[in-house]
Amino acid sequence: MQDAAASGHLLNPPPSGSRIIAVTSGKGGVGKTFVSANLAAALTRRGHRVLVLDADLGLANLDVVLNLHPKITLHDVFTGKARLDDAVIQAPGGFSVVLAGSGMVEYSRLTPTVRSEFLNVIHTLAPRYDVVLLDTGAGISDVVLFSVSLASEVLIVATPEPTSLTDAYAAIKVLATQQKRQQVRLVVNQAARPGDGRAITGQLQQVLDRFVSTDSGRPLRLIHMGDIPADPTVRDAVMRRQLLMLHMPGCPAALAIAQLAAKVDTTLLTPAA
Repeated sequence: MQDAAASGHLLNPPPSGSRIIAVTSGKGGVGKTFVSANLAAALTRRGHRVLVLDADLGLANLDVVLNLHPKITLHDVFTGKARLDDAVIQAPGGFSVVLAGSGMVEYSRLTPTVRSEFLNVIHTLAPRYDVVLLDTGAGISDVVLFSVSLASEVLIVATPEPTSLTDAYAAIKVLATQQKRQQVRLVVNQAARPGDGRAITGQLQQVLDRFVSTDSGRPLRLIHMGDIPADPTVRDAVMRRQLLMLHMPGCPAALAIAQLAAKVDTTLLTPAA
C-alpha cells in the first residue's frame, strides 16, 4: 500500500505567507511550460516577486523554453554538489528560476530522497517570493502528484482536443479523490474561438458533478481562468526560444496571458480587504 505522501495527499502545506501554484496537465504537449514561463513574466510585470521551479524532474524543458544554459541544476543540489542558492538564476522577463536538468531517470520515481530534497527546496525558497509557480510534469505519476500536493492552488492547462480533455478529467478526478481538493482552476490553451474555454469548463463540470464527489459531499468546483487563443506567433516564439510576453506582447496569445495574470493577481495574490 502506498504511503499518503506518495499517493499525493495534501500533507505538505506550503510555507505560511507564500502562494504556491502548481501548473500541471493531464497530457503532455499542451503548452504547460509555455504558460508557466509567460505567466511568470506577466506576473513580474505586475510587480510580483516570482519564482518558477521546474518540477518536471525527469523530462525538464523549462531551460529550453527560456533559452537558458544553467551550470547548476536541482540534480547538483540533490546530490550535494552545489548550494540551493547557487541554483537560483534570473530568467528573461525578470523572474527567478530553478531548473531541473532533463533525462535523470533516478528522479522519475518518488523516492524518500526526492521527497525530502524537494520539500527542503520549497520551504527554503518559497518565503522569499510573492508567488512560486511549480511547472510540474504531465499526468498522474507519484512525482507529479507529490509536486502538486505542495501547492495551495492548481492550474490545469488543457487544449480543446478530446485526448487532452479526457486526460485533464482524469487528473482532476485524482486531485479530488486523493488530495481532497475542493477546486481546481482551468486554462484552455490553443482555443479556436472566443468562449471555447468557458464552454469546455462547463462540460467538464457537468461530468465532475455526475461522477466525482469530494469529502464534503459536494462536487469539485472547476474554475475557468481564461483562454489562450491559437496564435501562430506562439510557435514562432517557442522555436526561437523567446518569451512571448517580451518579444510579441501585443499578439493575441500574449494579451490573453496578460489577462490570465491579472486574474491570478486579483483572485489569488491580492489579500482581501
